[in-house]
Amino acid sequence: MSAIGKPLDRVDGLLKVTGQARYAGEFAEDGLLHASVVSSDIAKGRVIRIDASKALALPGVVMVLDHLNRPKLASYDESYADADAADGSPFRPLYNDRVLYSGQPLALVIADNLELARHAGSLVVIEYAAEPAETDLLALQDQAHPSPQTPPAPRGNFQAEWAGAATRLDLHYSTPIEHHNPMEPHASTVLYQPDGTLHIHDKTQGPQNCQAYVQKVFGLDKSQVRIFAAFVGGAFGSGLRPQYQLPLAVMASLALKRSVRVTLTRQQMFTFGYRPRTLQRLQIGASANGRVLALGHTAVGQTSRFEDFSEHVVEWSGMLYHCDNVQLTYKLVPLDVFTPLDMRAPGAALGLIGLECAMDELACALGIDPVQLRLINYAERNQNEDKPWSSKALRECYSEGAERFGWSQRNPEPRSMREGRQLIGWGMAGGVWEALQMKASARARIDVDGKLTVSSATTDIGTGTYTVMTQIAAQVSGVAMADISFLLGDSSLPTAPLQGGSFTVSSVGTAVQQACEALNAKLLKIARQTYPAFKDAETARFDNGQLHVGDQRVSLAQLVKDSGEDALQVQVDSEPDKKREGYATATHSAVFVEVRVDEDLGTIRVSRVVSAIAAGRVVNPKMARSQILGAVVWGIGMALHEETQVDHQLGRYMNHSLAEYHIPVNADIGEIDVVFVEEYDEIVNALGSKGVGEIGIVGVAAAVANAIYHATGKRVREFPITLDKVL
Repeated sequence: MSAIGKPLDRVDGLLKVTGQARYAGEFAEDGLLHASVVSSDIAKGRVIRIDASKALALPGVVMVLDHLNRPKLASYDESYADADAADGSPFRPLYNDRVLYSGQPLALVIADNLELARHAGSLVVIEYAAEPAETDLLALQDQAHPSPQTPPAPRGNFQAEWAGAATRLDLHYSTPIEHHNPMEPHASTVLYQPDGTLHIHDKTQGPQNCQAYVQKVFGLDKSQVRIFAAFVGGAFGSGLRPQYQLPLAVMASLALKRSVRVTLTRQQMFTFGYRPRTLQRLQIGASANGRVLALGHTAVGQTSRFEDFSEHVVEWSGMLYHCDNVQLTYKLVPLDVFTPLDMRAPGAALGLIGLECAMDELACALGIDPVQLRLINYAERNQNEDKPWSSKALRECYSEGAERFGWSQRNPEPRSMREGRQLIGWGMAGGVWEALQMKASARARIDVDGKLTVSSATTDIGTGTYTVMTQIAAQVSGVAMADISFLLGDSSLPTAPLQGGSFTVSSVGTAVQQACEALNAKLLKIARQTYPAFKDAETARFDNGQLHVGDQRVSLAQLVKDSGEDALQVQVDSEPDKKREGYATATHSAVFVEVRVDEDLGTIRVSRVVSAIAAGRVVNPKMARSQILGAVVWGIGMALHEETQVDHQLGRYMNHSLAEYHIPVNADIGEIDVVFVEEYDEIVNALGSKGVGEIGIVGVAAAVANAIYHATGKRVREFPITLDKVL
């Protein structure tokens, strides 16, 4: 049975389209209370007084929690961490009277229903002693300090080689704050059990991370907390850390010994982590033939006053192209804001904007085709780690993507291609993302009916995890897809890492593969003990729910019956293979973009995109293509639309709604063609899979910017590229 590599439909699709899939804020219970968060109006200062008398006077309002009457918490007077925490002291809601950022939760109104809770929240009066807040990265960039997550050490002599290069470019780019806007807002439903234990449905990318967090903060035993996240309506990194609605819901539940739900509004979705603003400087020195001799990449990002959030922004510049003289610098500026958070392809989506726009500018300065320039500087090794690649089909990405796009027909002269009043521009960029693998565990169980259940405490944030894990299990076990159930989203299941970084298939998928192999071994052992024809079998084949040895076969259901048990079960703990250690592992891409710019109005439309991806073995091309389509749309949004705007006098976001926070809609998107180039990798993991969640967005914004320059002759280095900047 061959299940891997087939573009199969989602096994959870029917549940989703018929409304049977329930999300964190949709679990009902008799007597469930609803809570509404009251957020701060100032960005910095102290709370003088909270007057909740008008709210409490309303029939049906049960309680108003604040920093003075919250339950005593185990770890609020010591630091605690979660699996995606930044350096420093994590934010603690209702900790004391300090206001650290605009939108900070300062009170929680608990009532019989959501409408009442929100109305009562509007009646809570908070008096402040406000202090001047600093929220502008640009104004405070001189106060930057080195990031605790230091980039690779310099190599060669960057300054000398840059000073002596025939062509030198010194370029500055900026990217704005962006906010995760998944369809499902963050919510936590705490179901208080008769024995005092908590069953919590949470919007999260890691049930066990949230379980450990709640345990530590509230001083509970592991057995007292169980987290569920069977369905997650998008996350993109916003669910990697426990967000503040979780501890607030638990506080209320423990205080009242009742079940409580906290759901954040769309506006409150802008009051926690986000993609940080960056200021980037690219210094490139090259010879006349296009060889990059010196490369310097400096990035300054923002963080909060209480944590140093850092991500890999500049590292990619030291690995994507061959260069012997490299200097990478990454600094942070603390501001009166919440801590940033990982967001799809964290760091790379930003750093590759600077690098790939700069490479395009170098190609123009030297009169070399942008694809050819990248081939001239092709890196055979990852020089940051001084290791060979486990596999790298980036050349094939360039060639197959260019051919599909028709790149050879490009006139390199800016403003040379047009249709009527529409200027046509073609641009491209390369991409890279690390191919990681984490420790993970999985359980496989087959019953007397031949039904296979596989489980692991991962999540499915819309990526297709349910489906691809079922495919992997079917491929290895020989059980039909229809007879397999994959269980996830439950902290009581075998250990799994956070779902992020494009490593779920590599990590959990490998554990599923190994669990099914271990179960096969158990079944084969029973067959050898029970049936003479199987006794000396050295090789066996599992297919169509049966064990085959030569012409002999027996059903797996029969083997379970022969064991005398109701079911057979194994659990495995999987970790990366030692052979990975000698290699660098990554996914690569090449993105080709066509834009049409109205010569009179400056309006920009992306009419065509070809994205060529090298990601090893693709388990489900249909799911993978969907991942790349969504990522390309987001990349177009990064280039042209997305920007969280800040009123620095108030330290407050001005466009905290989907009406004013611009994202691409259907009318903004033209044709998107996804090409998966063939790439065989037996080192990265036993599946040969590298993951596709992040790589699809990397390089897209730069390719759009490069296409806009080609169309108009105007180079815009401040993102997003809006029509006023083009005009």
